[in-house]
Amino acid sequence: MRKILLLLLCTATLGLASCKKEVIVDPGLPNETIETIIAPSAWVSINGGETLTTTISFPELDAPTFLNDGLIVALYPDNSVAEYRGMPFTYNGLAYSYTARRGSITVDIETSGDNNLIPTRPVVPIGLRVTIVTSTLRN
Repeated sequence: MRKILLLLLCTATLGLASCKKEVIVDPGLPNETIETIIAPSAWVSINGGETLTTTISFPELDAPTFLNDGLIVALYPDNSVAEYRGMPFTYNGLAYSYTARRGSITVDIETSGDNNLIPTRPVVPIGLRVTIVTSTLRN
């Protein structure tokens, strides 16, 4: 009886000692950054010249992405300075903002309250950077 009990105890000890803790590394959800250029000819003047607007096609903003994920939208307003500015922001007295829709992003440049300051169409291409932060919508 002792031999059988000792054999069962050794088997159980050996079985428990051989278990390994498995570490699963979640690579996370991949974020995606997309850069594009807004040509000077893409800007349209509206609201009596108080707003410049352009709409950029973004097929990456499909229905699931639009509903679940977050966006970080930044603009490169001055090509002589190597920096992106996260929108919305005010620069040289003009307010920059964006509106995201399924399939597109609209960028607006408007007066920031100074009635004497009218936005002029950029004469150089402006860089646009959109980062899609992948997420899961929690209900």
